Amino acid sequence: MLSLNHNLSIADEEIQMTAIRAQGAGGQNVNKVSSAIHCRFDINASSLPDYYKNKLFTYNDHRISKDGIIIIKAQNHRSQEQNKLDALERLKELILTAITPVKKRIASKPKHSSVRKRLDNKNKNSQKKDMRKKINF
Repeated sequence: MLSLNHNLSIADEEIQMTAIRAQGAGGQNVNKVSSAIHCRFDINASSLPDYYKNKLFTYNDHRISKDGIIIIKAQNHRSQEQNKLDALERLKELILTAITPVKKRIASKPKHSSVRKRLDNKNKNSQKKDMRKKINF
């Protein structure tokens, strides 16, 4: 059972874990042992509230397919058990970041000192370039 917060959790039956062979270097261990984990979570068939489902569907992430299936591949560790824990943690993190509301940006004005500094700098550059001009009498 994957606990998202104090009052919401996902049952183990809703998460499909498949052991696959990991990619990359690792010698004979990689060729023999299926230590990587392919984690699949169907949003439509889950017991999550509708609010969570809608937020997950609108969340822009490459791990969420158009069919509403979250696919996570965990292969960072050498053992299958550690990869399972890693996949579950990443699934939890994905769901929690999808439901957190985005902070609205508050437009701010530049400080008076920074405006004055910018205008002084422009004035100095202007004077510098005026000194390069040809003098007409």
